[in-house]
Amino acid sequence: MTAPFTTLNEFKAMLATLTQPNPDAASAAMERNAVLTKPQGALGRLEDLAIWYAGWRGDEAPSIEKPQVVIFAGNHGVTAQGVSAFPAEVTAQMVINFQHGGAAINQLSRFAGAQLDVHALQLENPTQDFTQTCALSEAELVDALATGWASVDDNTDVLITGEMGIGNTTAAAAIFAALTDQDAEKWTGRGTGVDDAGLATKTKVVTAGLARHKDSLSDPIEVLRCFGGREIAAMAGAIASARAKSIPVILDGFICTSAAMVLEKAQSGALDHCVAGHVSAEGAHSEALTILGKEPLLALGLRLGEGSGAGLAINILQAAVACHSGMATFAEAGVADS
Repeated sequence: MTAPFTTLNEFKAMLATLTQPNPDAASAAMERNAVLTKPQGALGRLEDLAIWYAGWRGDEAPSIEKPQVVIFAGNHGVTAQGVSAFPAEVTAQMVINFQHGGAAINQLSRFAGAQLDVHALQLENPTQDFTQTCALSEAELVDALATGWASVDDNTDVLITGEMGIGNTTAAAAIFAALTDQDAEKWTGRGTGVDDAGLATKTKVVTAGLARHKDSLSDPIEVLRCFGGREIAAMAGAIASARAKSIPVILDGFICTSAAMVLEKAQSGALDHCVAGHVSAEGAHSEALTILGKEPLLALGLRLGEGSGAGLAINILQAAVACHSGMATFAEAGVADS
């Protein structure tokens, strides 16, 4: 599906016309949940998830048949400042690993029955160093958003966006700091495992980027342009595309959540079709989810990226929907209802 925007202003305008869940389906799902063979609330949060999912899919008793995991990969010019424990060429090497089925997300996607697609975004052309200039031009940002938009299969019934990009925890930290008007120290973490000196360097780089772009930070979409990267922008485009198609989204970790927060800050309610798959071990991720009002489904100390936490959480959502749609009602089962 071609993106319905060719400029950033058109993208912003599109966010203001977001689709909403089907209230009749959600109401019918609530009524169904009330008469299933269990005490009220006995399945806890699984009940809320199923009703939420039913509303977005427009079906009081839905199923999940075609999950999709989309991985975007991009390179960052800011890596020249020594912000990562790994060299930039690892991004391309991991793309090959994804394509050959060798990464964690390949196994998790296969286990959940999910389609896995991988998009490498101009790896030979890293974003600009955001301490010197904007990471992306407007045209480059629009292109990345549009790539993300077009990546979402129309037949998908739940979407996960993942990423690969050496240096992208630095970009994500800058995005979070800019969107929340908070200091770099609060949002900058160890990412791929930098030591204390590396963490100090990352924090210094994020601080320098915030100072460099201080006059542009009131516009969330401009924040994304200032700090990049292409893979983060593509995730934002894919999440927005899913909203337009009434496809629920399971958010992944720190970097995916930075893309999501751009959308929410640009348009309140933009993430109503999203749940948080997990809380990452990257320290500030928990704070980001709190700001967004998203309670994670899982807390397993994951910090891999790739969409891995959300990919694992597909199974939780599948279980919630299976119980909701597959259980008998009291009348169907011939069980007395209190």
